[in-house]
Amino acid sequence: MKTTEEILGLLQQRFPGAPLTFPPQCFVTMGGEFLEFDERAKRLRVRFPVKAEFQNPMGYMQGGLIVGAIDNTVGPLTFLVAPPSVTTQMNTSYIRPITPELSHFEVEAVVTEQTRRQIFVDAVVYSGDKQLAQARASCTVMEAFIEA
Repeated sequence: MKTTEEILGLLQQRFPGAPLTFPPQCFVTMGGEFLEFDERAKRLRVRFPVKAEFQNPMGYMQGGLIVGAIDNTVGPLTFLVAPPSVTTQMNTSYIRPITPELSHFEVEAVVTEQTRRQIFVDAVVYSGDKQLAQARASCTVMEAFIEA
């Protein structure tokens, strides 16, 4: 298990000289906080605050921003276990709304399959013991980082 500082250190050390920024500005804007990285299980957990500026007209967190939180977990996870990649597909199911009464929610992502060029990740969004959403993502390793 790794701490926030250790996770950021790992991300910064993995690709010396590459023009990559850790954490990316989108992660910072969303208020992401790394909670736990299990290198052996290829699993990452991140916490995000529930912010008023992320609400839809009904007061719930806007679905696209929930997907943003998922992608802000999937992305760092794939960078921790493989060469840099981009998310090429993500299917998301919303189960319960993220309401203003919640102070934060967590996203846990795990690599389910990995090849030389593809990484497949499942993610769950939850608060306490309640599942709020789930997603399945596929990511493609950037050509420039594939070893010959």
